[in-house]
Amino acid sequence: MTDKIEYPMLPEPRTVRLRFKKTGALQYISHLDLQRSFIRILARAELPLWFTQGFNPHPKLVFALPLAIGTESVCELADIRIERDMPCDEILKRLGTASSGGLEFTDCYVPSAKFAEITGTEYTITLELGEDDAKAFSEKAFETLTSSPIVIRKRTKSGEKEVDISGMISRLRIDRKRGNVTINAVLSAGEGNTLNPENLLDALRAATGLPDAETEYSCMRLKMLCKDGAEFR
Repeated sequence: MTDKIEYPMLPEPRTVRLRFKKTGALQYISHLDLQRSFIRILARAELPLWFTQGFNPHPKLVFALPLAIGTESVCELADIRIERDMPCDEILKRLGTASSGGLEFTDCYVPSAKFAEITGTEYTITLELGEDDAKAFSEKAFETLTSSPIVIRKRTKSGEKEVDISGMISRLRIDRKRGNVTINAVLSAGEGNTLNPENLLDALRAATGLPDAETEYSCMRLKMLCKDGAEFR
């Protein structure tokens, strides 16, 4: 992919934020594999990337809140640095041509906020339970997730420990349609204070006897949020 336009060098490298979807089979790749895929896509797109200095130069690439394996997302964010004044619409066009298979770039812009300002994430979890079990489960799930304390065993940097997650759920809605139960929740996010959807399912398994292997479910990250509840950009 060669563009005849010679974009001028920037006085200083510019950070550009990419918004993308990670759906379909890509939900099962690890964060490390995602990084590797990104590097290949960036290379195919022939972007004017800024590279780190030293013995092992590599493009600057930072992701917001790495996604757990098995979770899809329509709001993933990654920052890159460019050294030439290439417009964001051209970057987005090139990435769209260079990517395929569930990784879809939806926006490109110069950010005004740092990833450290993300304090929450919105998820939807859909469980396929069958009509006989869905009503009782949805009622018990709401009772469980709105109670206090909600104690689970959570993995931390210092090992597993018991944590009360009741204060880490700021909004909750549970809907039932035939045999499906949909849980929409806003969970806390940030350094040392991140709650992921699997933690909710752990609490529900303990309270309701929800079987691990026998229950089909899907999970989608919808938004990353700022402290005031607005969507993070």
